Amino acid sequence: MTRTRWISILISVLLFAQITSPVFAQSYSFNLLSTDVVVTVDENGTISLDYTWVFQNDPGAHEIDYVDVGLPTEKFDLGSVTGTINGQPVTSIDTITNGVSLYLGPNAIQPGEIGTVTMHVDSIEGMVFNASSEEKEPYASFQFSPTWFGSEYVHGNTNASVTLVLPAGMLPEEPRFFQAKNWPGALDPTSGYTADNQVYYRWQSPDANGSDQYSFGAAFPARLIPAAAITTPPIIDFNFSDIIPCLCPIAITGFFIIIVVWGARNAQKRKLQYLPPKISIEGHGIKRGLTAVEAAILMEEPMDKILMMTLFSTIKKKASEVVTREPLKMTISDPLPEDLYPYELDFLTAMGKSKPAEQKEGLQDMMINLVKLVSEKMKGFSRKETIVFYKDIITKAWTMVESADTPEIKSQRFDEVMDWTMADQDYEKKTQNVFQNQPVFLPRWWGGYDPSIGSATAGGGAGGASIPTLSQGRSSGTVSLPSLPGATFAASVTSGAQNMASSVVGNVNSFTSGITNKTNPVPVSTSSGSSGGGGGHSCACACACAGCACACAGGGR
Repeated sequence: MTRTRWISILISVLLFAQITSPVFAQSYSFNLLSTDVVVTVDENGTISLDYTWVFQNDPGAHEIDYVDVGLPTEKFDLGSVTGTINGQPVTSIDTITNGVSLYLGPNAIQPGEIGTVTMHVDSIEGMVFNASSEEKEPYASFQFSPTWFGSEYVHGNTNASVTLVLPAGMLPEEPRFFQAKNWPGALDPTSGYTADNQVYYRWQSPDANGSDQYSFGAAFPARLIPAAAITTPPIIDFNFSDIIPCLCPIAITGFFIIIVVWGARNAQKRKLQYLPPKISIEGHGIKRGLTAVEAAILMEEPMDKILMMTLFSTIKKKASEVVTREPLKMTISDPLPEDLYPYELDFLTAMGKSKPAEQKEGLQDMMINLVKLVSEKMKGFSRKETIVFYKDIITKAWTMVESADTPEIKSQRFDEVMDWTMADQDYEKKTQNVFQNQPVFLPRWWGGYDPSIGSATAGGGAGGASIPTLSQGRSSGTVSLPSLPGATFAASVTSGAQNMASSVVGNVNSFTSGITNKTNPVPVSTSSGSSGGGGGHSCACACACAGCACACAGGGR
């Protein structure tokens, strides 16, 4: 064989090695975009698990063909385990150490692609334990850690939620929860009732990590499940090795100080979260037909803004008129128009009271009823999708105003969609930007809000511009209306909301807190939450220890 021939063969081998070596170097690498797990304590005392993961496979990585899932105990029926990949059943499910492996088969998530994997497991035994507590009756408890993946495989943040559903039949004051451990979100959960009237606790954070272990737990009266389903921890012989794990209360003391500071911040934020958490258990589809005020409730806009939106809507409908703005005093039409919404009627009823304290109480009742109304309307619908839908309406409203050719037409369109633009959290800033170096010609109804210009809007004040008025959407002559610079107009609306709050409801945070206490009450924590799950064991929990019920790492895939 000639030298030239050998060189040709060597070059071919090297080229082949360069081509094939990346294939052999492929490994699992992905971002876990989101994970959602629901842990349900069934009436027979066993546990059901429902997982939903959304994987984004990295370009050039190995296809995600298996998903290994750690389970809390080995006491489960493999036949009850089901799974899907993008809505299609997984090819096969096998047992592995501490869990199961879902084989995705031909539907494996290819490099660069996104896939949704679900898994359901029925009747997991051995997770509920006797709880040591100071309750008047015996309690049972459990703790759960969702499966996690190897840090060498998963990267990036994960939008994670964990929901614990307790047995039915409890009084509102009976359920308990343990504060989340190692959790990057609020340590205390939100709470509510499922459609089957079961209490649930839910933790959610967009800053979770798919390779970290988090722990959650809850307790409930032992009478709700069969006694045989509750495990009594074995007695532990005392020796020095038992003392060492329990030194952790010293560390917990320092950690508790951090929790107090963190909790104070979360408590202040939570006062403004007046929607009940049950509408965050997502349904499907968009709830259309909400008014701008109802949409603002769904987006949890500040209460003073919502009250201002309601005030404007009653003025527009000629149901009320402001006599003085500071302090706010109103006259209410008699008879009232027939096209008022229930929350507008509640608003007028409250403002018709003679004493400020009665007005405040009436407005709180109005807001509580409004929150409940929106919650009822949202049953079965997706809050997330619905919010996106109404934010799009708000964006289109601003676009309609911005696209007007003249300040006169721009003001007219602004009047037509003002209820929706006010629902925007950046209302003041956007109003200033849209009307930069331009006036806002005040709408005809503005005199019902600002007594100082009432006569001008009614009869045509000096210096006003002649713009079309509308009657059921058609031009019907002209009227001269006063104007304000865009920034001044925006500031007047914002300051009006603040003045209304200060003169009627007082401190907005305190006012909102009074509503939150009724619509989204603080969940009740158990004093034994730091005990490691109520099983009576040490605080150094391992995956198999009594009361901990930890799900072990799933092997990285």
